[in-house]
Amino acid sequence: QVRLVESGGGLVQAGGSLRLSCAASGRTFSSYHMGWFRQAPGKEREFVARISASGGSTTYADSVKGRFTISRDNAKNTVYLQMNSLKPEDTAVYYCAASAKQWPPGSGDYDYWGQGIQVTVSS
Repeated sequence: QVRLVESGGGLVQAGGSLRLSCAASGRTFSSYHMGWFRQAPGKEREFVARISASGGSTTYADSVKGRFTISRDNAKNTVYLQMNSLKPEDTAVYYCAASAKQWPPGSGDYDYWGQGIQVTVSS
């Protein structure tokens, strides 16, 4: 069992930056691939970024490529999402998730989810 808790969200102006953190419980964090997803009001949840268990591989959605960076610290059981050059369309609830499936995990391959955290970007 893995418990995930996101932090670092909030309100920021367009062009600004935020760093989301996702702290995981349990001693097997380093065996999970991790992902970030987001859901805007009235829209379906969408993939944002993912990182392999070792941290050696990453993938990004086209909409955030070049602006967002996913990273992890397995010693701290934490995955991060650095978000730069934020746009109003980045406004959403952001979720982190853990997958024990083969790399790269599809959006339906995540076993554990955090409760989500709000990110609001004002224009």
